[in-house]
Amino acid sequence: MTRFNTQLVHGLPVDDNNTGAVNPPIYNSSTYAFESVDAMPRWDYARSGNPTREFLEKQIAQLEHGTRGFAFGSGLAAIHAVLSIFQPGDRIVAGDNVYGGSYSQLNEHFNRWGLLVDSVDTRDLEDVERAVAGDAAQGRLPAKAVYFETITNPLLKVNDVHAIAEIAHRHGAVVIVDNTFVTPYLQNPLDLGADIVLHSATKYLAGHSDVIAGLAVVKDDELGQRVYFAQNRLGGVLAPNECDSVRRGIQTLALRLDCQQENAIAVAKYLLGHPLVKAVYYPGLTDGEDLAAKGLRGGGGVLSFEVVDGVDPADVLDNLKLFRLAVSLGAVESLAELPCRMTHFELPREERLKVGITDELIRLSIGIEDAHDLTEDLEQAFRHAEHADSAARDGALAESVLI
Repeated sequence: MTRFNTQLVHGLPVDDNNTGAVNPPIYNSSTYAFESVDAMPRWDYARSGNPTREFLEKQIAQLEHGTRGFAFGSGLAAIHAVLSIFQPGDRIVAGDNVYGGSYSQLNEHFNRWGLLVDSVDTRDLEDVERAVAGDAAQGRLPAKAVYFETITNPLLKVNDVHAIAEIAHRHGAVVIVDNTFVTPYLQNPLDLGADIVLHSATKYLAGHSDVIAGLAVVKDDELGQRVYFAQNRLGGVLAPNECDSVRRGIQTLALRLDCQQENAIAVAKYLLGHPLVKAVYYPGLTDGEDLAAKGLRGGGGVLSFEVVDGVDPADVLDNLKLFRLAVSLGAVESLAELPCRMTHFELPREERLKVGITDELIRLSIGIEDAHDLTEDLEQAFRHAEHADSAARDGALAESVLI
């Protein structure tokens, strides 16, 4: 029985060749020859299965302690396949603070299929109970699934997977957890009661901003058959070269995340003491007991903060030099973005404000650079923003005098 860091490096062999190659081969073949008409070969057509993809799928299942893994062309493709296992009329309870693309898929795509979506603050377990249970008097049957993120995007709220799973299972609902922000290095939702785990493997698992990929892991074979049917029939599979890129990224996951978390804590503490910062959101600022109580082994490498009134967050973001102004997260380089205009633009402003995503909120994905360089970059950007604010106030004052 190997331990986690060894599993990151070696995975589980597919036993597909005897060359002695240290790395699994990349099979760029769309089809495979049958030995005879009556043969039932392991490999026939690459949409249905590919040895390179199977290596990655077996590895993520091993890391997440599941029975079967699936690799998709993007994180949203993985979410789409998993949600497609439900029927028109089924009701899904979803966290009210999720990635904008997930919100759009639930509320602008699957609602056209007839799926019913109820949003709820998944940290409020009483609200979760009411939403999942439904209301027979009003014709609302119990929910078929609960979908939420381990740590929410972009406000970094920590959900209690075990508690939510207990509630969901009492009412026969499937528990679907997006584990992108923490990865199996920091939490294993299946061990806490979840039924399906999702990852945008584009982020921490691949880790280098060079591949788009999604992964799903199921707890039991029955769910595995349903998800595989969706993967095979919808066809959003991950290509062999991209599978290998994710595999290679996974090998250094623990090393990268250790550094990213250390840097994130340093940046969060710096922001806490800055006069232009109104609030900082990062679960790693606690003493760790709150995280451990919810099955987490760390706070991850993403944080967000709000600037004080009068400071334009665009003046901060547009003057960063080391941080790159870009969506996505979890890579070796540090990224910064404005959720209201970038990752969460799909949410109507009223919905964003309702869950706390203000126009002043900035999200940072912390990389593996030197932490001092990151805080110095933020400091010079804040100076630019402060000067811009002062100039704006002086201009407004001068205009009022003239009037």
